[in-house]
Amino acid sequence: MDEIKTIIEPFRIKMVEPLSFSTREERVRKLEEARYNVFKLRAEDILIDLLTDSGTSAMSNAQWAGIMMGDESYSGARSFYHFEETVKSLMGFKHIIPTHQGRAAERILFSIVGGVGKFIPNNTHFDTTRANIEFTRAEAIDLVIEEGKHPEVIHPFKGNMDLEKLEEFIQKVGADNIPLGMITVTNNSGGGQPVSMHNIRETAAILHRHGIPFFLDACRFAENAYFIKIREKGYENKSIPEIVHEMFSYADGCTMSAKKDAMVNIGGFMAMNDDNLAEACRNLLILTEGFPTYGGLAGRDLEAMAIGLREILDENYLKYRIASIVYLANKLRDGGVSIVEPPGGHAVFVDARKFLPHIPLDQYPAWAFTNALYEIAGIRSVEIGSVMFGVKDKNGKEIPAPMDLVRLTIPRRVYTQSHFDYMAECILNLYKHRDEVKGVRITWQPPFLRHFSAEFEPVK
Repeated sequence: MDEIKTIIEPFRIKMVEPLSFSTREERVRKLEEARYNVFKLRAEDILIDLLTDSGTSAMSNAQWAGIMMGDESYSGARSFYHFEETVKSLMGFKHIIPTHQGRAAERILFSIVGGVGKFIPNNTHFDTTRANIEFTRAEAIDLVIEEGKHPEVIHPFKGNMDLEKLEEFIQKVGADNIPLGMITVTNNSGGGQPVSMHNIRETAAILHRHGIPFFLDACRFAENAYFIKIREKGYENKSIPEIVHEMFSYADGCTMSAKKDAMVNIGGFMAMNDDNLAEACRNLLILTEGFPTYGGLAGRDLEAMAIGLREILDENYLKYRIASIVYLANKLRDGGVSIVEPPGGHAVFVDARKFLPHIPLDQYPAWAFTNALYEIAGIRSVEIGSVMFGVKDKNGKEIPAPMDLVRLTIPRRVYTQSHFDYMAECILNLYKHRDEVKGVRITWQPPFLRHFSAEFEPVK
């Protein structure tokens, strides 16, 4: 018998939600009303939503059952102890502190360790991490390997920390000015690229040699573990839980938005081994989130998180998840679209500078792409480029981000193969007519995280 090569969804659909169809004329009007910012569109006006995989997953029957079992006691709820035991068994940390989402954990952590004159190195900080660091007036430093800066370059672990640059940076600013170092797994801003176990281990060794704690931004820890299994020698026969346990064994703590790899609609946490830091975090948590055994969450949310953290370790699911991303990536690549190579773990990242070479960088080609894709297809994507990560020099002139990418982010357990085929067809249609796409300029922006609420107009 021939080997069956088709990879199917490792679940069956038990409940459906209708999609909203609209005309191109309607979408042109909606886009204008949203000031050309797809974040401001109403979800009911979206056909396929690829804005984020954060909080957009479909929960399982076990998670829904867990919601009904949630203990809503204000203090000492049974659901908290179920959640705490789950995280400890997977990651091994001493202190587990729930928050309503990942950025709340970042806000608390960096409010304590950040401040003027402090530096937080990472492979690549994501937007909320960077914003919460910079809000304290500390500096967020990106030290990803050179291969991670070039979309077309093939490398199995493009999310890796540049170990030589990390050592040089510590020598330059002094270990006393680095309260902790981080690695984001997978490296979202760099194309959803994984980090090798060797790199995690060596990063931890460098930081610990200088007396600096090491934290993981663990939003997509299971997807990173699967890449280690299929790409890193010596891990091919290890189970996903074994790989996960080793990843966290090198760290002193982590932050996590559980809205990603815990497959829930809300929730997050921070975890750590340091008793004093944990006490400081809990004290601030009480001021901003709630009692430490619920951290801004209902007991039902803690139950759903605990169950999701187990479900994400299913190798059949992870195989399907990564295969789905590869399926879409192959269709786009075969049609001539330049993407971040190799495909990442939760999204396909289109290289907007190559897709729209006629649009100058100061007219935000990746942002222009997101507007054009919504207009022609009703698909919402997200810019990971100079709107999100552009900075200003000392004269106030904007410096473009290293890359202008468009992230086609795939929610977990939500879309089927026909949806993927539709996505590819629409993007390839846009590619055929790419010369018609116009750049945009910013008409208004806030001081932080401007991509969420900035307003634009097309360049005429």
